[in-house]
Parts: sequence; structure tokens; C-alpha cells
Amino acid sequence: MNAYKLVLSLGGLCLFIAFYLIFTGSLAQAGPFFIAFFVALAIGFRGYEALRGFSYTVVIFASVTTALYYPTYFVEVNGFKLSGLITPLIQLIMFGMGTSMSAEDFVGVVKMPKGVFIGVVSHFLIMPLLGFTLANLSGLPPEIAAGIILIGCSPNGMASNVISYLAKANLALSITITAISTTISPFVTPFLMKLLAGAFVQIDALHMMWDIIKMVILPIGAGLLFNKFLSGKSKWLDEAMPVVSMFGIAFIIVVITAAGRTNLLTIGPLLIGLVLIHNLCGYLLGYSSARLFKMDERDCRTIAIEVGMQNGGLASGIANQMGKMATVGLAPAIFGPLMNITGSILASWWHRKAKDVTSSTVPANEYTKH
Repeated sequence: MNAYKLVLSLGGLCLFIAFYLIFTGSLAQAGPFFIAFFVALAIGFRGYEALRGFSYTVVIFASVTTALYYPTYFVEVNGFKLSGLITPLIQLIMFGMGTSMSAEDFVGVVKMPKGVFIGVVSHFLIMPLLGFTLANLSGLPPEIAAGIILIGCSPNGMASNVISYLAKANLALSITITAISTTISPFVTPFLMKLLAGAFVQIDALHMMWDIIKMVILPIGAGLLFNKFLSGKSKWLDEAMPVVSMFGIAFIIVVITAAGRTNLLTIGPLLIGLVLIHNLCGYLLGYSSARLFKMDERDCRTIAIEVGMQNGGLASGIANQMGKMATVGLAPAIFGPLMNITGSILASWWHRKAKDVTSSTVPANEYTKH
């Protein structure tokens, strides 16, 4: 038995003990064993090529479980509220996104205008309307329901580019749609939130616009300048940024989970179900919208991924700036890990069906540097 199998076996034992403790009425004592199970799963997955991509998501589950069982450690430290770190972390993540981008990402608008237009419009039409519908049907408290609309009104995240690459979709188109949707988000997201979520929670559109500019446009602009003038000259920074981004997203999710623990324990299963429906319907309707306009299979897959995957980190940052992290921030915190799981499964399935994909005018390997 190799080391990874041994770790997975230990994880299975921890899970068995955790369930035993639950059935014997010792739910509080089950926490460390659930945490150990997820940590063991994350390590064990590293030993298998097909499962390696899920390791980070499982680490998120371990972190969330820790926050649910021990929330006081993630609310404040020595009087300092950890929520104060969310906006700087979002800015750091967006700076990292900027360092992986260049002017070429925006040239795709000229090279693939139809695909970019359909992708961006579908993204900002389908997901907000889905979020609005689910929020109205949910019966959840207004501020928590507004979080479903918020994640729907957010732009794409960089995760969609990774999933598009793994799914053998049109990576060039994916990167351009992400770049454009992120760039226009300071104007589109507040407008959509005011229009769709105004009945659920008070929205100050101008204030939200400035918050998004601070969290998105300025850091990405700085990252673009860094990429143009300093990329490669600070190799350690180039290598560190993806790790910092992953840590930042995990930290944000943990802080929001700890702050919203009471709400999550009450409405968690329902909210998880609604968020999953939101995500899966995004893939389905995104794919269908591309098919409607007679796009080829590769572009259809790309738009499905771009519509279904959102920037959960930015949505969490907006919720924090609204002062409603423990309510509006819950749906974005759940959406991120779930979309990584569903996106990875979808990418694996489409990767095996790669022969169905028609050739693209722009070779994907030219863009793997992103």
C-alpha cells in the first residue's frame, strides 16, 4: 500500500469515527474527525491524476468545517476583525489576475466578436435572472436571498479559464470573455443589483460601483502594468501569485462561514441546493444560448463554462463592503467551492469527448501561458 492509499484509509477511518460520534449524540466531538477526513482526502487525491484537481476544493471543505466547529478563531484576533482583510485580499487576487493578463486578451474582441458578445451578454443576462428567480422562490430571509442575486450579477472568475483549458474548449475566447466581463463589472453589477435585488436589500449603486473599481479595476490595472514591464524579472512573485490567490479565496470563505455560522446551520442545505441549481442551470442555458446562435461545439462549451462560473471572491468582497458579510455573503461563499467541483467534473467529461470538438481558428496552446 503506497502512502496516498494509506492516507485515504486513515481518512476513511476518521469519517467512520465522525459518523459514529454523531449517531451516539456527540456531534461536537465529531468535528476534529471530519476535519481530519477532509485533510486526508486532499492529501490522498494528490496521488491520483484524475483526482488531483479536486485537492484544493477539498481543502476548502476542511477549512469550512473548521470554521463551523470553531468560529471564534476566525472572527477576530486580539480585537482585530478578520473581515477587515477581505478587501485587501480581493485586491491582491485581482492584482494576480492582472499579472496573468495582457493586451492580447482584449484583442479577442476583434478576432472573435460574435463569441465574445454572446458570451458576455449571456453571462450578464442568464445568471442574474436565474438568481432573481431562485431568490424569489426560495423563501429565504431577504438579505440571504439577495446573495443569490449578487453571485449571479458578478463577472467571471479566472477559474473558468482553467476549466475551459481542461475541457478542451476555446481558451482564447474564455480569457477574452473573462477580461471583458470583469472590466465592465463596475458598471453592470451595481446596475443589475439595483434592478433585481433592490426589493431584497438596500443597494447604493454608486457606492458599489466605486467599491468594485477599487477591488477590480485598479488592482488589475496595476497587474497589467507589472506584467508588461516587470514580468519574469521577479520570478518568485510570478510563482507566488497563484498560491496567494488560492490562500486568499480560502481565507475569505472561512471568515464568511464563521461570521454566518448561525444562518448556515439554519438554512445551509436549502441554500446549497439553490446555489447548485443556479450553477448547473448556468452551464445548461449558457451552452443552449451558444447553440441557438449556431456556434461550434468548442465555443458552446466555452460559453457554458463562462456563464456557469462566477467570481465568488469578488461577490464576497462586495457583500463585505455592504456590511452584510454574514447574510448576503453566504451564497457567494458556497458558490465558489461548488462551481469548482461541478466545473471539474464537466471538464473531465468533455475532455474525454475531445474528438467531438471542431478545430478553432486560434490554437489554445498559444494561450496556456495565462
